[in-house]
Amino acid sequence: MQFDQLKRRHFITLLGGAAVWPFVARAQQPAMPVIGFLSNGFRQSDEAFRLPPLREGLKEVGYVEGRNGASEYRWAEDQYDRLPELATDLLRRHPAVIVAVGGPTSLLAAKKATTTTPILFAVTGDPVKLGLVASFNRPGGNVTGVAAFPGTIVAKQFEALHETVPTATIIGCLLNPNNPKTESDAREAQEAARTLGLEVQILHARNETEIERAFATLLQKRGGGLVVISDGFFNDRPAQIAVLAAQHSIPAIYSLHEFARAGGLMSYGVSNKDSWRQVGVYTGRILKGENPADLPVIEVTKVELVINVKTAKTLGISFPLSLLGRADEVIE
Repeated sequence: MQFDQLKRRHFITLLGGAAVWPFVARAQQPAMPVIGFLSNGFRQSDEAFRLPPLREGLKEVGYVEGRNGASEYRWAEDQYDRLPELATDLLRRHPAVIVAVGGPTSLLAAKKATTTTPILFAVTGDPVKLGLVASFNRPGGNVTGVAAFPGTIVAKQFEALHETVPTATIIGCLLNPNNPKTESDAREAQEAARTLGLEVQILHARNETEIERAFATLLQKRGGGLVVISDGFFNDRPAQIAVLAAQHSIPAIYSLHEFARAGGLMSYGVSNKDSWRQVGVYTGRILKGENPADLPVIEVTKVELVINVKTAKTLGISFPLSLLGRADEVIE
């Protein structure tokens, strides 16, 4: 009987050990790295335009969300004053890297919150002038990413719009005053207009009401066209802004092809998809141990000219053959 009791106790011990073992094994597995996303916009827009190509880039270097990488998202929903608080809250999750989405505003908030956690960005503008990195080749610090044609896109946009509506002498330029690069963009717009012999009307908008007010002001000033500068707030609203331009019969050029596909007249700018894919690749490389200080800022060279012939007909204008020949995509 004593022997049977010993066997029974031995069996229970083995059973208990077998039950506990899977939990011990799971506890010993390394935790998945956390990728933090800090955005000044809305989830819907980021999921539509930015996150899919970023996830493609991550996948290229072996990371799949939910499989070997976790994600934490914080959206400010255009309330820029919330970004510092959201950045601090995101850091409490101990992310291995932070991806700043929506341009310089979210990026500067993340940079101010941490000098150690790696930060990735995709911006239109010069990250050196914005004080984000020391140089393109050697960023230094904890920040690197993708920069789109600093100092050239705005001038090319004015040229394309002038080529399309050569009789327009006053061109509006829509800027978000909350964007840290607004002053430099305004200077570039003024220089571009001066080179072409045009007058530029600087318009500011930081919310939807001010966007409508900007269009009204441009009409009052007898503006014959509009350049919409790339900005996270504007880029989240391609349909709304394109519709307003159509309603007011204002020929406009934008930075992202999403505007032209939403009914805008034309767009000229870098490939949004390509920029965010490269951010995803860099994110994966940092997760594998590379130092952001040693990863050069990628200067995007791929630009897209998209023209919407249907919208042009509605506005009663036609694209010159020289512009049609340069277009990467023509929307009929």
